[in-house]
Amino acid sequence: MTKTKHADDSQPLWRLSPHAMRGTAMHRFMQQTSARHGFAPEYDALYRWSIDERAAFWSALWEFTAVRASRRCECALENADAMPGAQWFTGARLNFAENLLRYRDDQTAILFSGEDETNIREITYRQLYAEVARVTAGLQSLGVQPGDRVACYLPNCPEAIIAMLAAAALGAVWSSCSPDFGVKGVLERFAQIQPRVLFAADGYRYNGKAFDKRDAVTSVAAGLDNLECVVTVRFLNDAPDWSALRNQHRVISFNEFGATKNPATKNPADKTGAADKIPDINFAQLPFDHPLYILYSSGTTGAPKCIVHGAGGTLLQHLKEHQLHTDIGRADRMFFFTTCGWMMWNWLVSGLASGCALVLYDGAPLFPDPGRLWRLAERAGISVFGAGARYFASLAKAGARPGAQHDLSKLRAVLSTGSPLAAESFDYIYRRIKSDLLLASVSGGTDIVSCFVLGNPLRPVYRGEIQGPGLGMAVDIFDAGGRSLREQRGELVCVKPFPSMPLGFWNEPDGRRYHDAYFARFDNVWAHGDYAEITARDGVVIHGRSDAVLNPGGVRIGTAEIYRQVEKVDEVLESLCIGQAWEGDTRIVLFVMLRDGATLTNELKTRIRDTIAANTSRRHAPKKIIAVPDIPRTLSGKIVELAARKAVHGEAVENTEALANPEALQHFRGLAELQEA
Repeated sequence: MTKTKHADDSQPLWRLSPHAMRGTAMHRFMQQTSARHGFAPEYDALYRWSIDERAAFWSALWEFTAVRASRRCECALENADAMPGAQWFTGARLNFAENLLRYRDDQTAILFSGEDETNIREITYRQLYAEVARVTAGLQSLGVQPGDRVACYLPNCPEAIIAMLAAAALGAVWSSCSPDFGVKGVLERFAQIQPRVLFAADGYRYNGKAFDKRDAVTSVAAGLDNLECVVTVRFLNDAPDWSALRNQHRVISFNEFGATKNPATKNPADKTGAADKIPDINFAQLPFDHPLYILYSSGTTGAPKCIVHGAGGTLLQHLKEHQLHTDIGRADRMFFFTTCGWMMWNWLVSGLASGCALVLYDGAPLFPDPGRLWRLAERAGISVFGAGARYFASLAKAGARPGAQHDLSKLRAVLSTGSPLAAESFDYIYRRIKSDLLLASVSGGTDIVSCFVLGNPLRPVYRGEIQGPGLGMAVDIFDAGGRSLREQRGELVCVKPFPSMPLGFWNEPDGRRYHDAYFARFDNVWAHGDYAEITARDGVVIHGRSDAVLNPGGVRIGTAEIYRQVEKVDEVLESLCIGQAWEGDTRIVLFVMLRDGATLTNELKTRIRDTIAANTSRRHAPKKIIAVPDIPRTLSGKIVELAARKAVHGEAVENTEALANPEALQHFRGLAELQEA
C-alpha cells in the first residue's frame, strides 16, 4: 500500500497565539481536567484521556458546560465497550429544550434574513422563551405527549426553531423536511413516523423565484394517517388561502396557535414587559437517551432510514463541539448555510445552549450575486460562518473577494462540511476571505448528528487537512482486515462508544438494520463509510465515500482525490466521477459541468488529465471525460456518484425523490461515448 502524496505544506496556515489560546474554553477545560485527573496540561494528553477515561471525560464536560438536569446520573457509562449497547448517564433526568432556553434576557437569540435584503428579523432570548411557551401550550392543548412525533415542512426560519423547542419541551420527537422536498420525498419520510402535528409554510423563495407549496402541504397531510392538526406559517403571503387543507384537517395559524392559553405572549416584540409576564414552561424531565430527533439517510439507495437520536447525547456532543472545538460563547453570532432538511440545522440550533445569536438565512446562497451571504455577515456581525465545501469552491470560481468587499472584522472562524474541502479552497479562504481565522473543515453527518473530526483552537491549521478527531471520539483508519493504518488510506472508524450514537432506527425492535449499517463491517466497531487517512501531523483527510471508491486495476482511489484536482481547472464548475465496468475491469469516467462559453475540446481534456496525473498519479487520470449540463445532487447539495453510476450502467435508480434535480440523471443514460474504447 502506497503512502499518500501531499504538497510541501509544512508550515501552518493559521495558529492561535499563546495568549489567545489561554482565553479559549478548550484551554480552560484542559487546565481544569488535567489538574483534577492528573495528566499533562497539553492537548494530546487531553485527547488521550478523553478516549481512555470516557466516563470521566463526558462527566467533566457535563459539569463544564453546566448541563441543566433535575437529577444527576447513577452511572456515567455502563457496558462501556459495547457497540451498540453502551449506556450513558443512566438515571439522569433532563430536558433538551430547557438547556437551549437557559437564557431569558434581552440579548439577541435569532436573526433571520430571506432573499429580500431590506429587512433582518431579530428575536431576543426573552421573546424566544415567550414564543416557545405559547407554542408549547398549543401542543399541550392537542394532547401531545412524550414520544409523540411532531414534524415540520418549513423554510429555515425562526418558526421552525420555536416549534422544535416547544415539541422538545414536552418530550415529543421532532423531524423536519425543507420545502424543496417534493410530496413523495416528504411522505417517504414522515409516513414512516406518523406525526400527530405538522408545521408547514405556504411556500418559500429561491433564486429570485417564489414557490407556492400549499398544494404540496395538502397532499402531504392527506398521506399522513395519524395527523391531527396542521399549524400553518406565513412565508410567501400575508394571508394565504388554506381552504383546500381545511377541508381535510384541523388548521391553525402559527400566530394563533396556543395564544389564548398565554395572553401575556401575544406581543413578543414588546421588550418592556417584566419577565414574570412570561409563563414558565413545564419542561418534561426525561431520561438521557429519550428520543429527540428523527433524521433520515439520503434515500438515494432505497427508502430513507429513520435514524433516532437521543436528547442527552445530542446535547453533550453539540456543547462540546460548539464551546470547546469552536469556542462559541455569548458574544458570538453563528451562521451556517443550511435548510431544515440537513443535520447542520440541528447542529446550528444547539448554539442557543451556549447563549450565542443564531443567524438564519433562507434562499439561494449566490443570489443575486456571490456577495449575498457576505453582506449578511457584515450587517449581522457574524463571527462564525459555515457553509458546504461546494459553496467555497463556487465563490473561488466566480472570482469573489469577500474580504476586500465587506467588513468582516467580527469574523473569526469559517466552518466547512458536506464534502471534503479541497486544499485550493483553504488557499482561497485565507487569501480572499480573511487571513486570520480558524478554518475548521468538519466531517461526521446525519448518522451521529455531529462530527467525528473537526476544528480545534489549540491546534494549527494545515492546508488540506482537518485538524483532528473530536474529544471523546476514538477515531481510527482501518484496512480491509481491520488493522489500524497511519498515513495510509482506509476506512474511517470509531473504535469506542460515544454518546451521540443513534438510539437505533425507527420502528425496528430487533436493531438488525441498524447493526448492519454501522457494525457489520468490523465487529464492535463503528464503520462510518468514509475513505480517509490520518496524516503524520495527526490531521485527517477525507478522500470520499467508501461506497464510491474507484478500483481500476485493483487500486483503490477516492473520488475526492480527483475532485480536488479538477477544481483547479477554471473552465470546470463541477465534476462527478464514477467507475464504469469495462472489459473485465473498471475504468474511471469523469463528467464535467462547464462554465458558460467553455467547450470540452481535446486540449481541455488533456489539461484536465495532466492536472490530475501531475498531482496524484496516472492511474487517477480518467479514461473518458464527458461534458454534461447538470450533475445529480441530493437536496443538501451533495453529488450522488452511486445514482450516476447506476444510470450509466442502465440500472434503475431508486427513490429519485431524494435528489434535488433527478432530471440530471438523463444526461448519464445511453451515452454513445461510454460504449467506445
